[in-house]
Amino acid sequence: MGFAAFTFLAVFLLIASAGLLLFYREVMVRRISEVINPRREQKSLISTIKQTGFSIGNVVERFEQVMPKSEKEVSVIKQRLARAGFRDQSAVKLFYGFKVVTPLVLCLVAMVTGLASLSPFFVYVLALGLGFLAPDFWLGRRIDARQKRIQKGLPDVLDLLVICMEAGLSLDQATARTAQELGKAHPDICDEMGVVVLEQRAGRARSDAWKVMGERAGVDSLRNLVSMLVQTEQFGTSIAKMLRVHADTLRTQRVQMVEEMAAKTSVKLVFPLVFFIFPALFLVTLGPAVIIMMESFSKMNQ
Repeated sequence: MGFAAFTFLAVFLLIASAGLLLFYREVMVRRISEVINPRREQKSLISTIKQTGFSIGNVVERFEQVMPKSEKEVSVIKQRLARAGFRDQSAVKLFYGFKVVTPLVLCLVAMVTGLASLSPFFVYVLALGLGFLAPDFWLGRRIDARQKRIQKGLPDVLDLLVICMEAGLSLDQATARTAQELGKAHPDICDEMGVVVLEQRAGRARSDAWKVMGERAGVDSLRNLVSMLVQTEQFGTSIAKMLRVHADTLRTQRVQMVEEMAAKTSVKLVFPLVFFIFPALFLVTLGPAVIIMMESFSKMNQ
């Protein structure tokens, strides 16, 4: 078993070294040229980190060719990555690359730390399974966190849209202004609105751009907003009034959600009370009495 582990480690190191030599060739040539012809300006730490991350990403992208995948699966992954905020073309390659690299890294960690010696088959299978599913779990958590941030920042965005429209701006101008002003406070939803502005400038209809944003974000409250915007545009009613009402509705729903969570607290506290607090309380209150009774019974038996 030790020979097999050593062989696996040697093959992995050889493959990694070959990949580094192939993929870092341009970086090495650039560094040699900088040494031969030094420049006065030195690279900052941030640019170095970005360049290192870009190089690592290029290495990981090469591993995605090992993964078998269909067009339907790739389209689903693209949609999930877009909901997480990754819209680059290389995001899919990086995702599949990490699904190959992560199991290998976990197997290497298990071998180096000695966990594989306990039960080699079980440990390696577990490492491969966890490494294969870890990118999916991470992406799911990233999507949930981003959707919560979008839902949290939607009322503030609607308020600013109302202010801009009441000031005389159109809906398209108000959308661009809101995406610019609230970019730091609520970057996720402003990023989605920025995409809507770019799509409208490219020639897409307003209703289609907003519908695509609702499907891309995957937030129910945003989908409801899009449907209400489309209906308001069709029937010719006041958009500012509709946005104000929808913002108030979202805030009311948030308060109701908090009240619901507070009401569930009493039910959730039953299990800690029964399994942890009550036994300790009974031990403290009844323990001395039980000890006294045992001592009295022992004296009676004597």
